[in-house]
Amino acid sequence: MTRKFSMTVLAALLGATAMTSALAYDADWKRGRVYYRQVCTSCHMAQANKQFGPNERTKADWTAYLSADKHNKGKDTIKQYYSKQYRASIKASNKAAEKFADTPDQELMDDVKAFLIKSAKDGDSPASCS
Repeated sequence: MTRKFSMTVLAALLGATAMTSALAYDADWKRGRVYYRQVCTSCHMAQANKQFGPNERTKADWTAYLSADKHNKGKDTIKQYYSKQYRASIKASNKAAEKFADTPDQELMDDVKAFLIKSAKDGDSPASCS
């Protein structure tokens, strides 16, 4: 009986693992590119008069930066700029924010991360922000 119970538990765990991986979100770097270029870049131009291209950092740099979740020299978080609340606050003046108004925050962050990694200095397709 113990062996049968163990096999049942093992089968349930394997099934749950398979379902989780099947439901995992596959980031869309193209959507991330649109958001980065139309929201991030436009804000940087308005605030600092400087574009910040993805090819100015390596994949490791971008990964560390996004994991640290510190923006503006630690004065705020990166996550706030992907929030539905932030997008709602700028959607009147930003078409991308309006277009992605209902996109889940984490999906949008994953999309931008995929674009940054792909477009990094050492990425598959280094890209500037223009």
